Amino acid sequence: MNDKPTHIDPISDSMTGSIEVIQLEDVGVRYRVPSERIASFKEYAIRWMQRKIQKRDFWALRDINLSISKGETFGLIGSNGAGKSTLLKLMARVFRPTVGRVIVKGNVAPLLEFGAGFHPELTGRDNIFLNGALMGFTRQEMEGKVKRIVDFSELWDFIDMPMRTYSSGMWARLGFAVATDVNPEILIIDEVLSVGDESFQRKSAARLHEFRAMGATTLLVSHNMAIIKDMCSRAAWLDHGELISVGSSDKVVDAYLQSQTN
Repeated sequence: MNDKPTHIDPISDSMTGSIEVIQLEDVGVRYRVPSERIASFKEYAIRWMQRKIQKRDFWALRDINLSISKGETFGLIGSNGAGKSTLLKLMARVFRPTVGRVIVKGNVAPLLEFGAGFHPELTGRDNIFLNGALMGFTRQEMEGKVKRIVDFSELWDFIDMPMRTYSSGMWARLGFAVATDVNPEILIIDEVLSVGDESFQRKSAARLHEFRAMGATTLLVSHNMAIIKDMCSRAAWLDHGELISVGSSDKVVDAYLQSQTN
C-alpha cells in the first residue's frame, strides 16, 4: 500500500508513578543524500572532486516525542523504511539526533543487527569473548558466562568452528544468547524472535518474560504482530519517520493492520 495511513489520535496511556528511563523530545534525524543515482564509486569520487554532487535532505525521523518507563516491554511496528531501526539506534546511543533530545537512563544491551561485533574468521567461542570485551567484561568474567551462553544458543557442536561457517540463524542465536546474558537494565532487540526454529523462538520469548519479571525495560521491533501483542504492554506505530500512534499494543496493532487492508 503506497498511501500514507490516516493519522490516529494517540492513545493516552501515561503510566502514573512510573520511572521514565527513555525520553525522546522533538527528535528528528536528517540525512543528506544524492539527488540522483550515481552508478559507481569511481563516478561518485569524480563528481565529488568536481563538486557536482547535488544533495537533498531526507528526514528518517521527524518530531518524535516518546517516553518509555522502567520495566516496560515496548514494541515498535511499521513497514520497512518507517524509521524503526533508526529510532532504536538513537536509544542505543549509536548516534545522536539531528534535532531534539534523547535521554536514556541505565546500561543498554542492543541487539540491532545479528552478528554485529562478530568476526567471521574467529570461532564462536572467540567471538563470545570478543563481544564480552566490547561490553566491558574481563576475560575471567566471560569465562564464567561461556557455558550458559552456549547452552542457551544450543551450539556446542559448532562453537569452536569459524563463524563464517554458521548459518544466519546460528549467528542470531549466538548473538541473542550473548546480549541477554549480561542482565541489562535496557534491552533493545530488532527482529530476534523471528529467527530460529519454533523451539528457540519460545525459549527467546521466555527469556524476555524473565527480564520483564526482573524489572528490565525491553524495546522490541518485529513484523510479527502476534509477538507484539503477546510480549508488549504498549507499542508505537511509525510510518515514513513519523509517529502515527502510541498506546496499548492491542489497539496500536489493530489500527496498523486495519490500515494495511484499506
